[in-house]
This record gives sequence, structure tokens and C-alpha cells, in this order.
Amino acid sequence: MTPTPRDLLMVDNLLPVQRSLRVAVVTETYPPEVNGVAATVSRVVDGLLQRGHELQLVRPRQDRTDSPNDSDTDGGRFAEVLMRGLPIPRYPQLKMGLPSRRALVRLWTARRPDLVHLVTEGPLGWSALQAAAQLKLPVVSDFRTNFHAYSKHYGVGWMRAPIMAYLRKFHNRCACTMVPTDALRRELEASRFQRVQVVSRGVDTQRFDPARRSDALRAAWGARPDTLVAMCVGRIAPEKNLQAVLDAAAAMREAEPAMRLVLVGDGPDKARLEQTHPEVVFAGLRRGDDLAAHYASADVFLFASQTETFGNVVMEAMASGLAVVAYDQAAAGELIRHGHNGLLAPSGDGALFSHLARQLGGDLPRARALGLEARTTARRMDWGRIVDAVEAAYAQAMAQPWPQPRVAWAGVMPAA
Repeated sequence: MTPTPRDLLMVDNLLPVQRSLRVAVVTETYPPEVNGVAATVSRVVDGLLQRGHELQLVRPRQDRTDSPNDSDTDGGRFAEVLMRGLPIPRYPQLKMGLPSRRALVRLWTARRPDLVHLVTEGPLGWSALQAAAQLKLPVVSDFRTNFHAYSKHYGVGWMRAPIMAYLRKFHNRCACTMVPTDALRRELEASRFQRVQVVSRGVDTQRFDPARRSDALRAAWGARPDTLVAMCVGRIAPEKNLQAVLDAAAAMREAEPAMRLVLVGDGPDKARLEQTHPEVVFAGLRRGDDLAAHYASADVFLFASQTETFGNVVMEAMASGLAVVAYDQAAAGELIRHGHNGLLAPSGDGALFSHLARQLGGDLPRARALGLEARTTARRMDWGRIVDAVEAAYAQAMAQPWPQPRVAWAGVMPAA
């Protein structure tokens, strides 16, 4: 039986003593940045804080006005350390942390964490890995973004092999690498990744709820109460395979000419697609309850991306009561039973993807029945269960003792 973190400190009579952990989380993206990685790590951080752990979040400064979170609502158990960063090419709203090994060694020497959790594999993550090795700190990591798969969408497919080699070297230096699906675990193990462990994702079913459906919002899209609305949420960028979504929507219009397609998000392809597809509603970037209302006001969710490690938007759509049409991979492959709570096409089969979408285009009652079952499935994806699995991964990484004593967090943060 895997020990929990609260079982790690034993007294003379061998009874577990409950205590919190000090965890340094290193990530190159965090809210208010809008992407699946930022949203997921934020929920994990919140869950760990609720369980009494102390969190130190190390991330790049997002802009000139960005400052560390100094809220005392968590009892002083959460601290942010902002590091230098540069915009990521073609993703200007995201930052790539710069190498910071020496700063992290100073930080963790003064305030030694029990464990380091690496969320991203950029220069900041690599620096954190080096610093943790120097200080003999246990390290766990996440594999959250298929950077190796993105390369072919940006004209640098030749970089796939060296990117994969770097990722393998990075993750194989960690006590474990957490991935969201068993399919990704098998893929990475086939590429000689070691100590890969499945830790799934959760969804906020109180926020993403069919009850947020808005007739006013639908009217703004040109949709009546009985008009079928299809939606896709995510970056409007090459790696999201939006041409397959546009083709599927065209097939749906053959069955239902009045249907509407709504694209929620922003990205490098948005301006071009707005010019070439005036029939599409471009809703822009949406957050929080506004985003949830957009989901709930649609009927069908079209998701054709083949570069996802998971795809949080699939769970958000299911929680919102939408019938999902997707490829049989990542979150969709794990959660959808074809014909019961959504529809699945084999990966890359664009013709079948469009055919399945067209079926729903002509059958709104079926779409809504699939959406009801999708909501039932999503309600079982509780975040508490996910945080349990993260704690268990921490326990495994900390199974061997580390020589240096724990010291207080108090002290002056190093300059960002």
C-alpha cells in the first residue's frame, strides 16, 4: 500500500504523525494566463493548500505590473517567487522563464522545501531540476504539453527527435513523471521514459453547469432556442487542427442550414479565419463564469486537436452538458463511450469526424441526450480525488530520507 504524505514522519511507537508538506511548485504558466496547464496547476495548488500544505510557487513575471501574491487568506502558507522571463514566440501572452539555477539554490538553501514539483520543462524548469539535484531535494514532474508534436505545425518537424530527447532526459531525472492518461503513459514508456505515473484531471462541475445556458447569448450568435449551436474552445492556432472543425461544421450545415459555429479563444490564426469564414462567430477569449456560460449555451462540442496531453476543454464541455465529437485520444478517449456520452472518430480520420458531426447536425434531440450523459460522466471527475493522487506521488518521491534539515520559510526572497 502506497503511504500518504501524512504517513511519512514516524515516531518511536511507529504511529503516523500528521503534518503538512512544504512544496515548491515551479511553473512557467499560471492564472490569469488562460490555458489548460495554468488552470490545472492552479486547482492542484488550491487543493494542496486546503489540505494544510505550504506552497511556494516559482514562476516568471507575467508583465511589468505583476507582483507576488501577498494575500493572507491562506494563513501565510502560500508564497510566490517571480523570476525573469521572455515571451514565447507566437505565444506573446505566455512567458518562458530564464535560467535561474543560482537564484533557486539560494532560495531553497534558505527555505528548504520537502519536495520540488516541476510543472513545465522550459529553462526555468531545467534550472529548478539542477538546483534540486545540487541540494538533494526529491523532484516530481508533470508531462503536460506535447511540444514534440507541436513542431510539425510550425514548420520545424525535424526538431521532434531532439525535443523528445530533451524531454526524456528532463523527466528521467525525476522521481516520477505524472501524466493524465494511460495512453500517454504507454506512449512515453515506449520512448524510454521511466517512472511514469497516471494522475488524471478534474473539472469544476459547479462552474461548468448546463444551468448557465443563456438565451440572450445565443440570440447574440444569431441562434433561436431550437437552433443547433456547435462550439470549439481553445487557442486559434495551427496545432489545434481547426480546419477539421470547420469542415465538420460545413457538414452539419448540410443537415441543418441554420446551425451556428462559435469559436472561443484567441491565437495567431484568428485574424485570417475571421476573413475567410464570415459565417463563424468568433467570441474571443473568455474566462470564468463568462466562459462557462458560453459552453452551456451551445449544444455540440467539436474538438479535433491531436496534440493534447489531455484536453481540459473536453471535460469542461462534458460538464456543461454538451455532446462532444472528438478523436479517440487524450481526455476524449479516456472519458467518452462512443454513442453513449459522445461520439469518437479514430485519430486523424477527418472524414468520419465530419460524418459524426453531420449526424448530430440533423438530430438535436440526440445531441442533447448525449450531453446529459456527458454531464453525468463529468460529475465523477472530482478534484479531491486528483489531489489524493498528487499527494501519493509526493509520498513515493519522499520515501528515502534527505540529509539536510528543514528550516523556516521566513526570510527575504531573492530578487526576481
